[in-house]
Amino acid sequence: MSTFKKINNWLHLWLGLISGIIVSIVCITGCIWVFNDEITGMLEPETRIEKQDKVVLMPSQLMKVAAETHPGLKVSYATYQQGRAIYLGLGERRGPNVTLRVDPYTGKVISEKVHKKGETDFFRWVLNGHRFLWMPVEIGRPIVNYGTLVFVILLITGLIWWYPKKWSKSTRDKSFKIKWSGTWKRVNLDLHNVLGFYSLLFLLAIALTGMVYGIEWYSDGLYWVTSGGEQLEKRDKIKSDSLNAHKYFTPEQAIDKAWLTIATRYPKSKGFYYTFPDTAKAASPILVTVYPSSGQFYNSLSHAFDQHTVKELKANAVYGTPFEQAGFGAKLRRMNYDIHVGSILGFPGKVLAFLASLIGASLPVTGFIVWWNRKGFGTKKGKKAKSKGLKMDEKALVPGKFAVKKPLKPKTARPVMTSFSTIKNDNSNQSERFI
Repeated sequence: MSTFKKINNWLHLWLGLISGIIVSIVCITGCIWVFNDEITGMLEPETRIEKQDKVVLMPSQLMKVAAETHPGLKVSYATYQQGRAIYLGLGERRGPNVTLRVDPYTGKVISEKVHKKGETDFFRWVLNGHRFLWMPVEIGRPIVNYGTLVFVILLITGLIWWYPKKWSKSTRDKSFKIKWSGTWKRVNLDLHNVLGFYSLLFLLAIALTGMVYGIEWYSDGLYWVTSGGEQLEKRDKIKSDSLNAHKYFTPEQAIDKAWLTIATRYPKSKGFYYTFPDTAKAASPILVTVYPSSGQFYNSLSHAFDQHTVKELKANAVYGTPFEQAGFGAKLRRMNYDIHVGSILGFPGKVLAFLASLIGASLPVTGFIVWWNRKGFGTKKGKKAKSKGLKMDEKALVPGKFAVKKPLKPKTARPVMTSFSTIKNDNSNQSERFI
């Protein structure tokens, strides 16, 4: 075996053992999160509202609804979705956060959810595990981020280990098929090697897009490379002109005017995410994101308005340009989340992301079992091989083939000490290639 192969296999083995638990948790939580919207919609049938030929509530009217139900809480955002209730977010920096589900035509509060400090719903709990392993963010976040980077290295080293020296019918069967009729050790080995190969590209796409959200140098570097040397513009640069505070419109007039501008411009859009300005901060802008299609985010378009003059502010270079007009780097960055959860290919893509994540969660488990079996833990070592008049001749053991039993002369033959780890039969040879 070449030095390169030895280093590659050593990295794959020990990085896998070290990061296995992290990879499994991140993959299984991501697997669950993929269908968050679909499952939530099924569990909340009361939020389905048939589309009507009526004008939906204006932002100022939503503020009145919030003031009637929870006076003193600021309105932070509102989501408008065709066929669904408006989700109205209320909250302050200190104190409870509340989500109201509001009928978009009548203003009736369908339901509300109070998010007390320390309490989370199921999907928020799943997301917390996916992002920082339910640890304090400053500790868990770096672990997840660099654990994902290690996973990328594992996928690459695994592919190198998987690739056989010579292609033949035997190696093709071992590399692309699961031998369900084999021993449980062989089946486990095939589950690791074969499923790992088939899910490789999907898992690479999921891992590489996931690192964009956590590793800043990677995120900025990826955009710099894909955009031809451009710097990634930060979203928080957009600000209102504080010198014009309250000279032209009241806060209610300003938020309604901004809403009407966008709703009129995009009448066929499937949804809007409206961010209310913080009136206590004169520089806070009004932000509106337009979603032309349902269930996808890559073609969304962000707009910003001065909260005092309702003047449309300069759009963000990445998210404020129509997708068709954006450069390659900006397009790739906007597709990042859809690639990460598979929605870039619609519902079938989500199914693929689900299955790939499920396989990703299993790889550390099956890999550990193969390593455990290869080391012979739990077996009795040093025991003499037993046979009736026949003993194994070490010279008859050919790597990659079944050992051939040869009768030895009783007077000259010496007993050969054997164990599972020293007999290179078909299964152990495979484990040595792929672990």
